[in-house]
Amino acid sequence: MPNFDMDPYDGDENNYMHQEDDWDRDMLLDPAWEKQQRKTFTAWCNSHLRKAGTQIENIEEDFRDGLKLMLLLEVISGERLAKPERGKMRVHKISNVNKALHYITSKGVKLVSIGAEEIVDGNAKMTLGMIWTIILRFAIQDISVEETSAKEGLLLWCQRKTAPYKNVNIQNFHISWKDGLGFCALIHRHRPELIDYGKLRKDDPMTNLNTAFDVAEKYLDIPKMLDAEDIVGTARPDQKAIMTYVSSFYHAFSGAQKAETAANRICKVLAVNQENEQLMEDYEKLASDLLEWIRRTIPWLENRAPENTMQAMQQKLEDFRDYRRQHKPPKVQEKCQLEINFNTLQTKLRLSNRPAFMPSEGKMVSDVSNAWGGLEGAEKGYEEWLLNEIRRLERLDHLAEKFRQKATIHEAWTEGKEEMLQARDFETASLSDIKALLKKHEAFESDLAAHQDRVEQIAAIAQELNELDYYDSPSVNARCQRICDQWDALGGLTQQRSEALQRTEKLLETIDQLYLEFAKRAAPFNNWMEGAMEDLQDTFIVHTIEEIQGLSTAHEQFKATLPEADKERGAILGIHNEIAKIVATYHVNMAGTNPYTTINPQEINAKWDKVRQLVPQRDQALIEEHARQQNNERLRRQFANQANVIGPWIQTKMEEIGRISIEMHGTLEDQLTHLRQYEKNIVNYKPKIDQLEGDHQLIQEALIFDNKHTNYTMEHIRVGWEQLLTTIARTINEIENQILTRDAKGISQDQMNEFRASFNHFDRDHSGTLGAEEFKACLISLGYDIANDAQKKTGMMEAEDFKTCLISLGYNMGEAEFARIMSIVDPNRVGVVTFQAFIDFMSRETADTDTADQVMASFKVLAGDKGNLLATCLSEWVNIYDQ
Repeated sequence: MPNFDMDPYDGDENNYMHQEDDWDRDMLLDPAWEKQQRKTFTAWCNSHLRKAGTQIENIEEDFRDGLKLMLLLEVISGERLAKPERGKMRVHKISNVNKALHYITSKGVKLVSIGAEEIVDGNAKMTLGMIWTIILRFAIQDISVEETSAKEGLLLWCQRKTAPYKNVNIQNFHISWKDGLGFCALIHRHRPELIDYGKLRKDDPMTNLNTAFDVAEKYLDIPKMLDAEDIVGTARPDQKAIMTYVSSFYHAFSGAQKAETAANRICKVLAVNQENEQLMEDYEKLASDLLEWIRRTIPWLENRAPENTMQAMQQKLEDFRDYRRQHKPPKVQEKCQLEINFNTLQTKLRLSNRPAFMPSEGKMVSDVSNAWGGLEGAEKGYEEWLLNEIRRLERLDHLAEKFRQKATIHEAWTEGKEEMLQARDFETASLSDIKALLKKHEAFESDLAAHQDRVEQIAAIAQELNELDYYDSPSVNARCQRICDQWDALGGLTQQRSEALQRTEKLLETIDQLYLEFAKRAAPFNNWMEGAMEDLQDTFIVHTIEEIQGLSTAHEQFKATLPEADKERGAILGIHNEIAKIVATYHVNMAGTNPYTTINPQEINAKWDKVRQLVPQRDQALIEEHARQQNNERLRRQFANQANVIGPWIQTKMEEIGRISIEMHGTLEDQLTHLRQYEKNIVNYKPKIDQLEGDHQLIQEALIFDNKHTNYTMEHIRVGWEQLLTTIARTINEIENQILTRDAKGISQDQMNEFRASFNHFDRDHSGTLGAEEFKACLISLGYDIANDAQKKTGMMEAEDFKTCLISLGYNMGEAEFARIMSIVDPNRVGVVTFQAFIDFMSRETADTDTADQVMASFKVLAGDKGNLLATCLSEWVNIYDQ
């Protein structure tokens, strides 16, 4: 078996590897590095072998038969190696390993000291060296960054990518990667969303490494080739392992495009026959898949099963749109590609001088085109059906929503209407309430009629939904039936309530008329009874027998009206009984009492009974009062008989005394004697006055306040008697005073007669006194001049005037002087002047006559020159008069 020298660095390009590979030739390998290489190389190999659906567990064991080694090379190169041996013998294994090694050397790699036998025998060092050689060739050698390649290119790439990150300084492939920040920086540079680099710390390499390895495995499809402990636990990590791991990052971030290009180049290298066969297989498979897809799709497009809801149909339309947008375009592309592939294949076959390709039966391009035409026809019909169904469902949904809205509105309107129509509120209502309820019911009937159209519309919509085969027609029909049934029930209840209200109205109107008639007749009858009771109970006060007879007559007339009143009472009670009969017959529930009156039959009967009780009581009271008035009449006549005698006698005596005092028969002494005889006769009449007082006491005890048989009352008799006694006494006293005055003043009998005559003349009422005006007239008649008061006040009388004055009674008198005289004769200011006061004044004036004569004589002497001494004479006269 040939041995291969493991010298993968051909030419100057790879001289950098000689020193690093010295340990290989000396068969020396650090155990820690070996462990790292085993783990890293195994993971690297599996990252490619899993593409072929396999993997290795032990790197030196699983490559011994050469099968997985050849498969690994095919996967990473994209080329087919020679057909491997399937035998289990050592020779078969060596043959397979040699095929792999030959393929490696064919790629320009010199293998130094690596033979197939060492690989087959499971030599770990040789196996790791071979894998490292493969990694260098296929993973690292092609890395090129700014005219540097392989290791230097990879190192430069790492430095460029991590340059912006603090605490990251990549100078090699061992120590520079121990803290893990280099791996994290590479990931964050290309995929910043995968790592929060700001939270990483340089002093926590375990976390950094685990974070980078886990993220790379999970999101970048880079297998975990090392453990964090492998790197942190060694002073100097194995740079081959680190380079392998880092190259995976490089290819993950930068090699995707190059890998695809390489794959395309490899594909172009395939043999024309193999490509043609693949095209045939692809055509067959594509045609089969396309026809199968058409076969499955056409029944779906021909399915015309309608959906019940717009949502379901819209989902079907959306599915159809998805089919148009997502499912059909790839198939259109496949159909186009199928035709292109078919034409290309035929061209290649023709250029290769090979027979034309004949697809399997039923998979010709025409067959596919015919099937595709059927698909498009079904598609067109399905689209038209979908649109028609959607329009139908839109119509159905619109009608169903319209039905629901109208039904909901109608149900909301009818809510509580049955209870309202079944209410018995009219049974306790008054007539006014019934009329209001009728108005309200009429309004409801109008509203009910207005809703008839809505019910008909609801029924019509339900019918149309049935005709259009609406999926939820049963519930629609049930709801419509409920509405119709309820509508019929409302109509019946409305009619019943209307009839009940009208019937109740008529009954209440009848009752109301009876109430009104009852009130009209009961009110005056009640007033009559109340007046009768008031009259019968009234405490009458009468003073004459005629009055009591009048009361008795009126009472008898009242009793004569009682039968007619009793008949009226019966009629009034009959009205009430008629109301009660109607209420009992028609079961009317009266809500209250008679609205027109508060009078009730019980009150009428009670008052009637009271009237009947009071009538005999009134009879007895009238009888008793009649007897009392007869006795009073007797007392009146008895008093009147005496008063009618005594009264005139007193009046006559008063007149006689007046005449005696006025008349001037005889001397004053004769008059005095005659008056005293009168006084004696008057005093002797006193017993008759006392007897009349006794009769008057009986009248007072009988409470008799008037007496039509006489105009004289006891008070009149008393006053007259007292006046009579006073008058006789005063007259006697006046005569006595006149005698005294006469004797004292020396007045002659003739003067007295003159004074009396003048006084009597002006005492026209014969009262024995003079009023102020009468007294003034009397003085004037006696010669006193009272009209020139103004001249006296001025003190400027002419001599002739003064002489005229002196001629009268000796001086001139005005209003002031008259007032002075009145103060003398009427000191108490009662306004009258008695004859005695008059005599006293006149006697005084007569006594002053001599003084007046002296004044006149003095005046005549002093007025020697007629007018010159007038003022002096007047002054002298006044002084003398004042003295």
